[in-house]
Amino acid sequence: MPVVAYMVFNGNCEEAVKYYADVFGAEQQEIMRFGDMPPEEGFEMAEETKNLVMHTALNIEGSEVMFSDGMPDSEVPFGKNLNLTIVSDDLDKVKSQFNRLGADGKVTMELQETFWSPAYGALEDKFGIVWQFNYDDGSYGQQQ
Repeated sequence: MPVVAYMVFNGNCEEAVKYYADVFGAEQQEIMRFGDMPPEEGFEMAEETKNLVMHTALNIEGSEVMFSDGMPDSEVPFGKNLNLTIVSDDLDKVKSQFNRLGADGKVTMELQETFWSPAYGALEDKFGIVWQFNYDDGSYGQQQ
């Protein structure tokens, strides 16, 4: 599977996605907002966060590019606003690559089950590049 670029914005993701969709003539996909997340016990989301973009994507000239806003209380600095994402249906490969990069880097989210994936994790490698790993076995394709 290909490596996917993931752009992270500081509150203006929707504006950027609309702009890129227009420039590249790309069909805008559904926008998942932070407010669409299932409720989590003990976690209260601020109203201004609920409308921010949690995830969307565009097909730009045959390549998928993903987009998200960062959380309002943690501004995404320039240089960390473009992540590389591995999406694979091979769990062993996801675990191996994640562990190898994480061993010399800094794991920011351990590989774990999320509401969109049986195994998702994020890290910054030893060169400062942010990587996301997403195991996709096809079982989480539909929101519940």
